Amino acid sequence: MAESAIATDSDLVGALRALSNPMRLQLLMWLRDPARNFDLTGAIADPHDVGVCVSHIQAKVGLAQSTVSAYMAELQRAGLVRATRVGKWTHYKRDEARIAGLVAELGKAL
Repeated sequence: MAESAIATDSDLVGALRALSNPMRLQLLMWLRDPARNFDLTGAIADPHDVGVCVSHIQAKVGLAQSTVSAYMAELQRAGLVRATRVGKWTHYKRDEARIAGLVAELGKAL
């Protein structure tokens, strides 16, 4: 197997593993349209440019901040979201190019 195929398989497995958790999948879906899916009252950054603050995500899902951070970190490791620090807060935004690439690779692999 070629080295690039191994990397692609590893990327796909990581993304699928991250998406196998229903809450992580839901979070990624909600991040597609932040203004519609989150109460962004008090947001300190543009959710379309920078992303949604963990505190806004936490308010939506009602889980502990540590749990939300762990879910978002898993999505980030899989390359599905990007994290940006704004002051002491971390904001998450979908990586649309990476998601499209993974979907295309999944289509080719299956």
